[in-house]
Amino acid sequence: MPIEEQDHPSILVVEDDQSMSAALSNALERQGFPVVVAADGIEGMRRLEHDGAWLVLVDLNMPRKGGLELLREIRARGHQMPVVVMTAYGSTETAVEALRLGAVDYLQKPFPLEQLETMVTRLRKTVSTQCSQEAGLKRSDKEEAGFLTRNPRIRRTLKMLEAVASSQATILIQGESGTGKEVLAQYVHSISPRGPYPFIAVNCAALPAGLLESELFGYEKGAFTGALARRSGKFELAHQGTLLLDEIGEMSLGLQAKLLRVLQEREVDRLGSRHPTPVDIRVIATTNRHLLQEVQAGRFREDVYYRLSVVPIYVPPLRERPEDIPLLAEYFTKRSFQRNHRTGGGITEEALTYLQTRPWRGNVRELENVIERAVLFADSGPIQVEHLSMEEPFPSSQGLMAPSGSIWEVEHDLILRTLEQHGGNRTHAAKTLGISIRTLRNKLREYRALNGNGMQGTLSMFEHSCS
Repeated sequence: MPIEEQDHPSILVVEDDQSMSAALSNALERQGFPVVVAADGIEGMRRLEHDGAWLVLVDLNMPRKGGLELLREIRARGHQMPVVVMTAYGSTETAVEALRLGAVDYLQKPFPLEQLETMVTRLRKTVSTQCSQEAGLKRSDKEEAGFLTRNPRIRRTLKMLEAVASSQATILIQGESGTGKEVLAQYVHSISPRGPYPFIAVNCAALPAGLLESELFGYEKGAFTGALARRSGKFELAHQGTLLLDEIGEMSLGLQAKLLRVLQEREVDRLGSRHPTPVDIRVIATTNRHLLQEVQAGRFREDVYYRLSVVPIYVPPLRERPEDIPLLAEYFTKRSFQRNHRTGGGITEEALTYLQTRPWRGNVRELENVIERAVLFADSGPIQVEHLSMEEPFPSSQGLMAPSGSIWEVEHDLILRTLEQHGGNRTHAAKTLGISIRTLRNKLREYRALNGNGMQGTLSMFEHSCS
């Protein structure tokens, strides 16, 4: 049970002014609400983890750790209880920033206690309603959040993961891009005792080694130029929960050595810190590389590999589990019709048969994208074969015309041309295409591996351009 839903919930007041803290506590306790107090953000986070709270009142300006930093950490750790910030006159811009970060409201000091009491009463009613709605979830709704499959091999894998979910064992999930490795990691987290706590994902390929190190381990104030305040890393933010190290095969050898220490000792060293910080986490790593081959080639540490692969998992590509294609297609069809506010729905048997004939280089992710596009073409449905096989060749751009009109080739051409238009800037290109930068990076890696027809120079330029 999440700590904000315990049987005897309290309000956490984080305020460095003792007289203000006492006044708030007295007012709230007169209303019948138990109160826990903390003098700054560091103590506040510790009390929140230990005692729980259904509501947090936090002052913005405090020593050691201020209200904004505490708010970020509360949300990063997955806590959803309402947070109200308190700010002195003239600090409204900061209060607006707090609202953007997830605060539900703010009180401008000095404020009458009646205003506080009215706000707390209103928020309590809101939280109680939400808890009742969540408690009424049907089992079918929860099952839908699992890993959808009819494949006997994956079903055996799921049974094994259910058996180890409650343990501390580190899990290594390998498979091609788009097979559902992160979905599987989230499933393990959800069925484990760590489910109520944070699930933090870090893409090891998205940042250079130096930035990834500070992102994972955090840093102390003054640890390097620009370190203006202490920052907790992802290992700390995932405390009591699960940390997903996505694309672990991209991590540098130097950083792997530091990862090994965390896996062995269960403690992290912030950059610039003299003392380690203990962490209680489950680590799940994913990769689209054959990691043992990377070890043999000297690109991945053998000791780290064996620490990660306590429970090794392989997710087969979609082309090797055709029985999953109709199941996933029907699921994506239903969800896409709802998301796009289309009336009707459904997909014909002929369309499902057609889908089973395709190679699915992009696996489940590609199938989802194809269904999404088909829903837009089908309008009110059902999806027909022609909605899945629509060919609309694009005009060539400096010789990048796809040799035929398949969806995969049209997508290939569109991505490369969009990158050209943005001078190789992947961030801007991904925004124009309406996809995540991670998806774009995976597509480029796929094209580089599969394409041998003179485009290597173009792909190389895009792979190494600024994002």
